[in-house]
Amino acid sequence: MSTAFDGIRNVVLVHGAFADGSGWRPVHDRLTSQGYRVTIVQIPLTSLEDDIAATTRVLERQDGPAVLVGHSWGGTVITEAGIHPNVAGLVYVSALAPDAGETTAQQYEGFAPTPHFVIDVGEDGFGFLNDDKFKIGFAGDLSDADAAFLRDSQVPINMSVFGTPVKNAAWRDKPTWAVIGTEDNAFDQAMLQHMATRIGARITDVPASHALFLSQPDVVSDVIATAAQNAAVSVG
Repeated sequence: MSTAFDGIRNVVLVHGAFADGSGWRPVHDRLTSQGYRVTIVQIPLTSLEDDIAATTRVLERQDGPAVLVGHSWGGTVITEAGIHPNVAGLVYVSALAPDAGETTAQQYEGFAPTPHFVIDVGEDGFGFLNDDKFKIGFAGDLSDADAAFLRDSQVPINMSVFGTPVKNAAWRDKPTWAVIGTEDNAFDQAMLQHMATRIGARITDVPASHALFLSQPDVVSDVIATAAQNAAVSVG
């Protein structure tokens, strides 16, 4: 498909915890209709190392520079995986953004708790979002039916990942954008704004829940397209 822009054509999308890549469908459809080549990573949520490896496999398949996008926990993943030479820009979608040497858990320190975002942890150390709190905590602006489907199809995460330090921070060297849902009950709003500001991201706020990739796909897609058109092409 021909495109009307001169810029980066490849987009790689990384989902977060308690979800899988299918939630990116509305964003995928909007971007592919504009001529972008979109690939969705299915991270296993078993360890930071495993999630980075899954993302790197997809980045290796790109035929040129790419914009790497992460939602929530996916932000930690792209922070490390984004050092790949095929990555020209980063987009954080209500996402975590640790620095090198920091753990994901450290990002929460000093910020308000989120009582509606309740994680039930099993004896094996994997966590699911609480069924009764799922909609208000994760998907408050989706229909009851859509929120129920996300709840019933959620993917658990190995909770130990939050204590694993990041070795590299790609946002220190690559242009960065952020989309923040201002009605996100998974994170304290001040925490989201602090992380995005610290990494020097161009910030777009949108009234949305944590599931903004589904509820606000136009805004999310527009920011990704802006990143693709403006990120410096740093790969040869």
